[in-house]
Amino acid sequence: MANTTAGVAGRVVIITGGGTGVGRASCVKFAKDGYSVVVVYSRSMTEANSTVDEIVAAGGKAIAVRADVAVDSECRAMVAETLRTFGRIDVLINCAGTTDFIPFQNLEAVTDDVWERLYKVNVVGAFHCARAVQAAMLDVGGGCIINVSSVAAQLAQGSSIPYCCTKAALDNLTVSLARTFAPKIRVNGVAPGFIAGSWTQRGLGERYDKIVQSYEKSLPLGRVCQADDIADGILSLVHGSSLVTGQTLTVDAGMMISGFQVKFD
Repeated sequence: MANTTAGVAGRVVIITGGGTGVGRASCVKFAKDGYSVVVVYSRSMTEANSTVDEIVAAGGKAIAVRADVAVDSECRAMVAETLRTFGRIDVLINCAGTTDFIPFQNLEAVTDDVWERLYKVNVVGAFHCARAVQAAMLDVGGGCIINVSSVAAQLAQGSSIPYCCTKAALDNLTVSLARTFAPKIRVNGVAPGFIAGSWTQRGLGERYDKIVQSYEKSLPLGRVCQADDIADGILSLVHGSSLVTGQTLTVDAGMMISGFQVKFD
């Protein structure tokens, strides 16, 4: 199995959803560790370019590549561009994701379009990217793939029913790919709890501050997650034990053990 814990200089990471939130935080942290970074975006071009600029200004190497992970051909083109620029691929972080904030009881708002769009990005998109990088990772002796999931997969509580279901499916995909890609490529996941930031703030609107305060009172560790917290969890799976695969690490400040859940409805 490839050793992904040492000698990272010259290694290359692709991070989908890399322009914002957890993706952006991960890009910056991997760059500081010596990786060349491919910042993949779908709509957030300005943010992706800003992330690249920050990395380059600090002496790192990075490029921004546009790709809709729901489209297989664009994922393959993303990989081709990475290989043209950097010559190899060692790590893939499937951070791109989407949701609709729909109260659970509002079943009529959950249209077929919602189901299809969320599954195509959150589940099929991760599969597209993993399949696209497989050959390149094997060419360098192996690699590591991390899927960014959510505690919603286990709690069945969050922004919407389809979102929870897609994250549960993504956890299953992590195990399936870990078996399929072994022994050269490890596949793991990270399941964040509530993450403070613009994404949840836009989705929750005026409820945002109240929900954050409720979580801070109930969580064992006393605060909600920041994007950097999740990025730290991602790096720990890449640089930690080389015998960890098919696992999803929960990074949630104790949400799963708190015994109290804040309702988004």
